[in-house]
Amino acid sequence: MNTTLQTTANPSPQDLTFLSERLTAFNDGDVGASERQALAVFVRDDAGAVVAGISGYTAWGWLYVQWLWVDERLRGQHIAGKMLDAAEHEAVARGCRNAWIDTFNPNAAKAYQRQGYQPFGTLADFPVGRSRIFLQKKLA
Repeated sequence: MNTTLQTTANPSPQDLTFLSERLTAFNDGDVGASERQALAVFVRDDAGAVVAGISGYTAWGWLYVQWLWVDERLRGQHIAGKMLDAAEHEAVARGCRNAWIDTFNPNAAKAYQRQGYQPFGTLADFPVGRSRIFLQKKLA
């Protein structure tokens, strides 16, 4: 079989779907079905606009919080903690026993630690001058 190596900044959606399907099939055969399911929590203002939110997913008994954002006008009001509580509650209802999150913002890391998350690893200089901090939490 002849092959070519292609590097691109613009992969086709079809190629990405194919790659995802193949990796999912491999992982399902290797460690069992992930039962991956999206999970989001939003805070909206009176007009319905999103002013804070969490996006992530549950899989293999874990909650992964990929994005967490709070409008700066609401920061310091424990909105992140309330959203994390809601996401964790839903994750437990889905059968999850653990959660993880990562950040390169030291203030966010402190907020996550106040919520019971504990650091388990760091990646230095990601981005340069900061460290990406990985945190986990045992769910009730």
